[in-house]
Amino acid sequence: MRRADRLFQIVQLLRHRRMMTAQQLAQRLDVSVRTIYRDIQDLSLSGIPIEGEAGVGYLLRQEVNVPPLMFNEHELEAIQVGMRMVQTWGGKELGQAAKQAMIKVEAVLPDRLQAYQSLMFAVDYFVDDSDFKYLDILRTSANQRQCIEIEYQDAQQANSSRRLNPLAIYFWKGTWTLLAWCLLRDDFRNFRVDRIVSVTTTQTHFTPTPGQELSDYLASLQDSHH
Repeated sequence: MRRADRLFQIVQLLRHRRMMTAQQLAQRLDVSVRTIYRDIQDLSLSGIPIEGEAGVGYLLRQEVNVPPLMFNEHELEAIQVGMRMVQTWGGKELGQAAKQAMIKVEAVLPDRLQAYQSLMFAVDYFVDDSDFKYLDILRTSANQRQCIEIEYQDAQQANSSRRLNPLAIYFWKGTWTLLAWCLLRDDFRNFRVDRIVSVTTTQTHFTPTPGQELSDYLASLQDSHH
C-alpha cells in the first residue's frame, strides 16, 4: 500500500470510530505500530485534528473532509466483484443499493478505468430467489435490534417455532446463516436462511445484554480454537 493511501485510510478509519488504538490501526492496515505512530505524527503536523496519545488511542476532534483517492485496477476489481455478489445474493434492498453505488463509483472514475471490467462474475442463472427472500427483513431486524418470531425447518425436515434476538447474518459455504440469541434455548443458535419458512417481526426491541451479544459469540469461537 502506498503511504499516501495509508494516511488517507487512517483518517477514514478515525472518522468512523469513536477511538482507535495504534494496535487496532496497525492490524487493519497490516503495518507495524511504529509505522502508525509515525503516520499519526505526520498527519497531525499537516493539520489533521487528531487527538490522543500512544497507549490510549486516537480520534478526530472534528469532521474532516478528505477528497477520495483514485482507485487502482485491483481496488476497482475488488469493488466490482463485491458489488456483483451483493446484487446476486444480498437480497432486493442491498442488491439495488449495490447497483446504484456502482453507478456512482463509475461516474467518478478516471478515463483510463472507465472501460475496466473484472472477469469475475456472480451469475444468477441457478439462484432460487426464495432462498434469499427473508434477507431484507432479517438484516433490518438485526440492525434495529428487533425481536422476531420464525418458523423453521431443519435438515431432518422437523418444524419448530422460535423467538429470536437476531444478531448477524453471514455467508459461508454458499448459503446465508442467521446468528441469533434463541429465547427458547437461552443460548446462541444458527439458522440457515433458506430453511426459514416464515418471519414475523414484533414490537419488542432487545437491549445489549452481557453474554448474549455478537462479540460474546465470536469470543466463544475464538476460545474453542485455542
